[in-house]
Amino acid sequence: MGLELYLDLLSQPCRSIYIFARSNNIPFEFKQVELFKGPSNSEGAGKVSLLKKVPALKDGDFTLAECTAILLYLSRKYNTPDHWYPSDTQKRAQVDEYLSWHHANIRANAPKTMWIKVLIPLFTGQPLPSEKLQEVMEGLSASLKQFEERFLKDKAFIIGSEISLADLVAVVELMQPVGVGCDIFEDRPRLMEWRRRVEDAVGKELFFQAHEMIFNIKELSNIQIHPQLKEHLAPVLMKMLK
Repeated sequence: MGLELYLDLLSQPCRSIYIFARSNNIPFEFKQVELFKGPSNSEGAGKVSLLKKVPALKDGDFTLAECTAILLYLSRKYNTPDHWYPSDTQKRAQVDEYLSWHHANIRANAPKTMWIKVLIPLFTGQPLPSEKLQEVMEGLSASLKQFEERFLKDKAFIIGSEISLADLVAVVELMQPVGVGCDIFEDRPRLMEWRRRVEDAVGKELFFQAHEMIFNIKELSNIQIHPQLKEHLAPVLMKMLK
């Protein structure tokens, strides 16, 4: 049995794994999961991941969950170019540093733009007040300022002249706001140039293919949300944003 990747490309972590695997010519079977369509669409991932969520990896009898763990497993098993996760101790530590910082900063704010503008209204049938979006955007702006000043500085990529896993994880997260009309790259020329370099490094065609669902996020309003999923998630989402 070959490598299987269970991914929903609406998910930022799933997109980072998809782009990484494709750009490194890693052979895998793409098991597309559509979580918002209910349990029947995620059964395969549930059997692979004890956490019953995506991303999930199955390699023969071996299974793995969590984005960073999967990216590191793929980089090691397939001996991908060193720049992704450098063998140099200090450069590797810089990648680790960013990945640790990312979760409490960029990831804590960027995805909420999509929840506020698209997903919560879809699940609850009610729009959220504009103050909620403004609050999230202020938090995201503070994180972006730190990102540029602390990590990017005057470098081409986060750890220097070549792309790493840190850049990939960062950029897919920052595309969530873009998909719902919050162009965080506007008026941030250094950030925009970095994004373009990341796109070039992985291939523009692949980058935009992976983000096709994000760029067409409004089409989500046409899908039928599974009633069980809607009942479960609506109160959770509202509580998350209080």
